[in-house]
Amino acid sequence: MSAEFAGPTGLRGRISQWLRRSGPEPAATDDGREPLLLATAAAGLPLAPAAHPAPGYGCSCDRVGCPTPARHPVSFAWQTQSTTDRAQVERWVRHQPEANFITATGMTHDVLDVPLEAGREALERLLADGVEVGPVAESDDGRMYFFTLTRGTPEDEDEWWPCELDCHPETMDEHPGLRWHCRGSYVLVPPARLPGGDGEGVHWVRGPEFALPEPLMLLERLTDACARHVGGQGSATWPSRR
Repeated sequence: MSAEFAGPTGLRGRISQWLRRSGPEPAATDDGREPLLLATAAAGLPLAPAAHPAPGYGCSCDRVGCPTPARHPVSFAWQTQSTTDRAQVERWVRHQPEANFITATGMTHDVLDVPLEAGREALERLLADGVEVGPVAESDDGRMYFFTLTRGTPEDEDEWWPCELDCHPETMDEHPGLRWHCRGSYVLVPPARLPGGDGEGVHWVRGPEFALPEPLMLLERLTDACARHVGGQGSATWPSRR
């Protein structure tokens, strides 16, 4: 009887099979993915899980015609869900091994989002001039993200705008100028994968170990570079005040 209990077709084997079905081990993560995300959270950038590329509609959300495949949060509660808690980020990474991650802006940091060519030009000039530049990420869909301190909420609320006055984070229409992601917005953080199957994604140019600068230190250089990028047809687009 004891032999039957211990055998592969006995009670122990059936229990082991049931446990594997009902509570699978967390899948192995890509090399370096978990440390990068944990470093991002440790730098004070709150994270939440996002969709990832998938066959069919191109997005794991399975929404027909998803306007931002693999670029949006998986939960409508992403703003309150976003966290820098190491244990929570570890659980997400290990139990959602394919998920991209977004960082919610306007809490501890903002993101100045510019066309890739303009961003590279501005970054080169900023570094050459000795300006303190914080974390910078590139997205292979043609954008560059400059991470900065958040403006917070000034005493005069009329001098502050939510991101949707510039454009919603879901907007996929080509945007020739600068987008200021602040309250109510988010961006993908590295390492993230984009649809297409050619290895496209979002990756760090300067990692989260760099201190966040004041946004106004970068704003003039970025808007100038954006204006040159669009052929000098006026200044780069950026938010209106309420």
